[in-house]
Amino acid sequence: MIEVTRVIEAAPDDVMAVLTDGWTYSAWVVGASTIRDVDEGFPAPSTRIHHSVGAWPLLLHDTTHVLEYEAGRRLLLEAKGWPLGQATVEVTVDPDEDGSLVTMSEDVSQGPGRLIPEPLRQFAIAPRNRESLRRLAYLAEGRRKH
Repeated sequence: MIEVTRVIEAAPDDVMAVLTDGWTYSAWVVGASTIRDVDEGFPAPSTRIHHSVGAWPLLLHDTTHVLEYEAGRRLLLEAKGWPLGQATVEVTVDPDEDGSLVTMSEDVSQGPGRLIPEPLRQFAIAPRNRESLRRLAYLAEGRRKH
């Protein structure tokens, strides 16, 4: 798994509030352009976010579904984007003296992306996930202020 971390100046509950609101997914996940639907009960295991990836008119419609959820601490997802493949993504939130320490781990789990050597996958995934955590920070820190 390719891992990035960030301290977010917001309480773990504020970070988890963003993570567990499937409608905010496209606001913080780099590459997700629109949310078409969120299953009732999200983020319970096996619920899904129905999203689109890309930009019009080249949109891929697919889903991300919850594999595991630990309330207040961890979300394990399987993000699909076929025909490119799918990835396993884990986001953990731990208390930190400045707010929350958030760790995002991701790697390709199926599809053509598995053929790319891990160092090259890391070159692509790590910067994308650093930007995703930066966006997540804006949303969570904004919640704290309001």
